[in-house]
Amino acid sequence: MSSHDFTSGTSQATSQEAAGTYRGGALSPVQSAKICDWHLDQQAVVYVRQSSPHQVLHHRESRERQYALVDRAAALGWPRERVVLIDDDQGHSAKTPDSRSGFNRILAEVTMGHVGLVLGIEMARLARTNKDWHQLLELCAVCGTVLADEDGVYDPNDSNDRLLLGLKGTISEFELVTMKNRLEGGKLNKAQRGELFLKVPVGYLKLPTGEVVLEPDEQARAVVQFLFDKFSELGTLYGLLRYLIENRIRLGMRIQDGPQRGQLEWRRPALPTLNNILHNPIYAGAYAYGRAPSPAQRKRGAHAGQRWLPMSEWKVLLHDRLPAYITWDQYLANQQRLQENRSMPDTSGPPRKGSALLAGLIVCGTCGRCLKTGYRSNSTASYSCEHYLREGTDRTCHGLPAAPIDELVARQVLRAIEPAALELSLKTMEDVQRERERLHRHWKQRLERSQYESERVERQYQAVEPENRLVARTLEKRWEEMLCQQRELEEEYHRFLQEQPQQLSDDERSRIKTLSSDLPALWDAPMTTAKDRKEIIRLLVERVIVHVRPDSEYVGAVIHWRGGQATSHEIVRPVVRYEQLRDYDQLMERIERWRRDGHTAPQIAEKLNAEGFRTPKTRGDYTADLVQDILARRGLSCDKAHEGQLGSNEWWLPDLARELEISSNKLRSWVVRGWVEGRKTPWQGLWIVWADAPERKRLLRLRDHSKRGVTSFPASWTTPRRKGNKKR
Repeated sequence: MSSHDFTSGTSQATSQEAAGTYRGGALSPVQSAKICDWHLDQQAVVYVRQSSPHQVLHHRESRERQYALVDRAAALGWPRERVVLIDDDQGHSAKTPDSRSGFNRILAEVTMGHVGLVLGIEMARLARTNKDWHQLLELCAVCGTVLADEDGVYDPNDSNDRLLLGLKGTISEFELVTMKNRLEGGKLNKAQRGELFLKVPVGYLKLPTGEVVLEPDEQARAVVQFLFDKFSELGTLYGLLRYLIENRIRLGMRIQDGPQRGQLEWRRPALPTLNNILHNPIYAGAYAYGRAPSPAQRKRGAHAGQRWLPMSEWKVLLHDRLPAYITWDQYLANQQRLQENRSMPDTSGPPRKGSALLAGLIVCGTCGRCLKTGYRSNSTASYSCEHYLREGTDRTCHGLPAAPIDELVARQVLRAIEPAALELSLKTMEDVQRERERLHRHWKQRLERSQYESERVERQYQAVEPENRLVARTLEKRWEEMLCQQRELEEEYHRFLQEQPQQLSDDERSRIKTLSSDLPALWDAPMTTAKDRKEIIRLLVERVIVHVRPDSEYVGAVIHWRGGQATSHEIVRPVVRYEQLRDYDQLMERIERWRRDGHTAPQIAEKLNAEGFRTPKTRGDYTADLVQDILARRGLSCDKAHEGQLGSNEWWLPDLARELEISSNKLRSWVVRGWVEGRKTPWQGLWIVWADAPERKRLLRLRDHSKRGVTSFPASWTTPRRKGNKKR
């Protein structure tokens, strides 16, 4: 039979003929009718695979049966030197071919026409997905390769064999899903009883019986408890990490893997470790399962970028099942604080070093969104509502400088805590004393542990026979190292005592009482940072709502205190233009009337100050120069330098801006860009612009289409009718 006739006669062969008996290791010399001479000229590939390293080590019978398939190939007619054993995929799952170099090697050899037989103990060894299985079938059918297992030989070009192979592949894939569901169901059932523990976190120990108890080491338990207490005080994860590092506090962690598994090791705290501790409900005595999104949920895009699922989506949550470090209410408060510390549009974020005291707390009264904090310098901050920039809408909300609203809230907070100044001073002394006692207790425990380790190594050294110098020298070296570590630790402890004595001195107590009696001085003290002030404000204030109007310097403010109360206030903000003043019309009316009555600029300035008018930006008194500038802008100046300055169809720039209903700044920028014909007066440099009726229509059209974000206009809108050296 030629190599091109390998399929002839195969459809009439039965499964009995194809089997070629192989029972109990006995080989039959009968060759299958589906194997042709062409197949025997090629290689026979024996594929060996087990799904995990555990199976490779412990499922020896399966491994031996697969390696014995070399004899099966020889019984089917292949010389042993033509039998290739591929076991590259031992310990790899067949879910995907990406990690199976052996399976990819089979596909490559079959494609090149080098393989006459692919032999495996069962089809599940070759592939666990229909995609991989049918890819192999198609390649074998095209290249004339036959497949075999313990049950028989199969030709992919035979319709009956192809049907049978397809069913085997489907069953193989379904078995994988069934096993996975069975295992997941068993895990969930055990979790619903609160007994499924793969690993326990810091501060807990899993006994050989499966019971989870508190860490038996006293110092390790004390550090975990201190961690939660300090987070309640500091309120931020990074602040907690910095505090632990500055005070050289280490976490006692049980080694999970390796030859030292179960031993206690003291490690420097890391941010991921602290984050896991604060998020884990086991510390509140609750058992939880299914807190993280599954790989399938991440692939579908659900909960993308989230490490933890919402509590409502946890599969199992059982309260009061484990020994606890904190209460459940404290755990919920910690989660709320961690959520608020996230820098998101709907959260306040953690207190930072900037001078703006209400960052994250101040809310726009018009749209209800949190105002954004910006800094022109380290000490000059402002709050602005910028949602219109993100949404591309007209501006309806306005911001304000940070200084006036910060001063109001700070004054109200100091007034609120002033009656409790004495109580606060006593509480402060108690807190400082308690914290120092905890730190000293931690240092003493470290010294006690170091002394125990030194004595233990000493006992080991003393127990060795003097003649056994091979061991004695090693133990002597370890003893010296432990003594050096103990001496260094004692020196660090003495330095710590110099910095923070265990008891507060009389001088320190008197200083605390003095500072608490003068809260404003303590608030403004150089040692009090902006971050400290923000922490105090957040303890009392939930949010501050401001109502800012573009045509008024007066701002309404509502302080919402923690506890449900709210107080209303009014502040004055500095503005840029006179038109933004609430009493602008009244101010201009007074100036014009007094000018008509013959008063000079100094006299008008004196009258304005007497009636309580203030300048828009600096909120100071009016001067003669300021009044003279206003008179010039209004065309009421009697100075000769301004007489006869306006020609035909010429306007003072502020007057034309009011006529067009736009700001003077925008019209001035148009003049500078050359979009409007204008000139400056030689004395004070005031702008005079030319605009007849058609020119004003052009400017109105330009005004209607001039919005933030629009940078290009038709040339006819931005080209003045009269430009250059044309005679006016």
